[in-house]
Amino acid sequence: MVKVIGVRFLSGGRTYYFSPDNKPVKKDSYVIVETERGLQYGQAVTDIIEMKKEDVFLPLKNVIKIADKNDSKMNQKNKKDAVNALAYAQKLAEKSNLDMKLFEADYTFDRKKLIFKFIADERVDFRQLAKSLASKYKTRIELRQIGVRDKAKETGGLGPCGRPLCCSTFLFSFDSVSINMAKNQGIALNPTKINGSCGRLLCCLGYEDEVYTEYKKSLPQIGQLVTHNGKTGRVTNVNVLKKSYVILTDDNEQIEVISDENENNK
Repeated sequence: MVKVIGVRFLSGGRTYYFSPDNKPVKKDSYVIVETERGLQYGQAVTDIIEMKKEDVFLPLKNVIKIADKNDSKMNQKNKKDAVNALAYAQKLAEKSNLDMKLFEADYTFDRKKLIFKFIADERVDFRQLAKSLASKYKTRIELRQIGVRDKAKETGGLGPCGRPLCCSTFLFSFDSVSINMAKNQGIALNPTKINGSCGRLLCCLGYEDEVYTEYKKSLPQIGQLVTHNGKTGRVTNVNVLKKSYVILTDDNEQIEVISDENENNK
């Protein structure tokens, strides 16, 4: 077991775990932590807890200090300056005819690095842009091209279900989602129904796809001829979740059949 403290950098974002390093960190307090990006300002969302070593990424980075009022002011200044830097960088990119959309800028807490995130349809040669930004802001500049799903994850929002986006709350990686998943679940292929805020297929299409696939193994396909209680008919409708199907006999009789794994459909 190892002692850790859970920290978030964005409201509702992913929880990262750090070593408290013998500091009396309490839940809801603000801390300065060491990350791969540099020093970051975040909020503790747990008290000091113990977790199994296999459940965290070792070695753990440390909590550098519990934030005070001066640190809070510095964090607010960093955010304000980052907003101004974002606007300036976008104007510079447009002036240079770079086909890219910058949507986020972040200073590390110690201002040793200024990170810009952008989306673009193709690879962008932003070397001159980076040099110009470094010259103005006198710090290390990073420009990161990310996908539209990553943008949705960063910006957040509400999905068609009315709940916060899965990607910005609990999904930490994106699994492959295909149009066949929507077909497998009998969902109308309407882009407004099956696409998320990012414009890509809804991640949740993959949540139940395995269940639908498994249930369908005991069900006939639409159009298939089956025999039930001595009557033969063609399958006209399948209800996967109910595990039932409807057959239409030659004399136009509709029969609903509740599927049974031991039933032998012909």
